[in-house]
Amino acid sequence: MGVRRRIGGFVLKVNPILCDGFGHCVELAPDLVRLDEWGYPIISPTPVPLSNLAALESARYAVRGCPRQALAIERVADVQS
Repeated sequence: MGVRRRIGGFVLKVNPILCDGFGHCVELAPDLVRLDEWGYPIISPTPVPLSNLAALESARYAVRGCPRQALAIERVADVQS
């Protein structure tokens, strides 16, 4: 059994066509998502290191909790810690 290294990062992405602005994502991932004045998510394009396990877990909750399945986690290779 080896040790898994968490190299790289991730970005939470929203599909604006699918999103209906329910706002569940901000409740499930408040450190990654904020809402605009109409209730639609604003997500930073800055990658988050995979070593940030709390942010990764909240992003996973947000993806699973989105009623319109408008969120996705995209892996990126290079991340500045």
